[in-house]
Amino acid sequence: MTWLVTGGAGYIGAHVVRALTGAGERVVVLDDLSTGLPDRLPPGVPLVRGAVSDRSLLEETIAGHGVTGVVHLAARKQVGESVERPLTYYRENVHGLTVLLEAVVAAGVRRFLFSSSAAVYGMPDVDLVTEDTPCTPLNPYGETKLAGEWLVRAAGRAHGLATACLRYFNVAGAARPELADTGVSNVIPMFFGALTRGEAPRIFGDDYPTPDGTCVRDYVHVADLADAHLAAARRLAELPPGEDLTVNVGTGRGVSVRELADLVAEVTGIREPAPVVVPRRPGDPAGVVASAERIGRELGWAPRYGVRQMVASAWEGWRLRRPEAAAPGGTGSDG
Repeated sequence: MTWLVTGGAGYIGAHVVRALTGAGERVVVLDDLSTGLPDRLPPGVPLVRGAVSDRSLLEETIAGHGVTGVVHLAARKQVGESVERPLTYYRENVHGLTVLLEAVVAAGVRRFLFSSSAAVYGMPDVDLVTEDTPCTPLNPYGETKLAGEWLVRAAGRAHGLATACLRYFNVAGAARPELADTGVSNVIPMFFGALTRGEAPRIFGDDYPTPDGTCVRDYVHVADLADAHLAAARRLAELPPGEDLTVNVGTGRGVSVRELADLVAEVTGIREPAPVVVPRRPGDPAGVVASAERIGRELGWAPRYGVRQMVASAWEGWRLRRPEAAAPGGTGSDG
């Protein structure tokens, strides 16, 4: 197999590329580098700079590298931005996927793995979210991921592709510091950013129906997520044409925002200023925790890393790219 990994120079993508190449798979990366970094890629992995909406570039890349399977991670993924710019999200996440699938079908590629999200579930009122939990996304980002799943499965049935959709829960950590997330929109880097600036980390609401009143989420280490992609990619080789496998990628264990804030303080050694509680954000569900039963049964996958390892590895990556965070006491300007 030769795998085309779209978005392969991104935070998650680079981990997936390393998991695939480490297992002996051939990989070519397509990335527009809007958030990706070329130096995340292992030596020898070809990088094609461009967008998945560029049909001619896709055709050239698939033919030129003998692509036989696709792992599609390239997408916009900020919930707030999707509310402000829904047309952009539908154009890039849904139209871009359409163009990619057209090129895949035309080239006779028969394996397609789609990066989905727990955002497809919206605000489920269940203790554990299974793959059969109704999908009612709350924002355009989640809508585009659900529409993407529909499109991938429909194309698979119509054109004989074996497909897989991986619904990520909250991804954190880094396999190596240089591969860490450079964004600041997720809760762990948001805490790091506040502490680096000498500000109090913010907790959005403490009156939820949870043990400590703060939101509960399921966090999965990005290296474990990459292993799930490898397992799914290999399973695709066994699936009959037109068959689909959709699984959650989570640990089945919930961590509250308050617990996470305490762990960040412990790992960084920065305990002041203490977190402050601010009003809830609209649309934040009280708790979203994955059932990991199906992925364990179907792919033999289980998480290897806990939340402490996620926070510690993320902090190493944060300090690598922000020297001010490594100063005595860990505080300073965020630049």
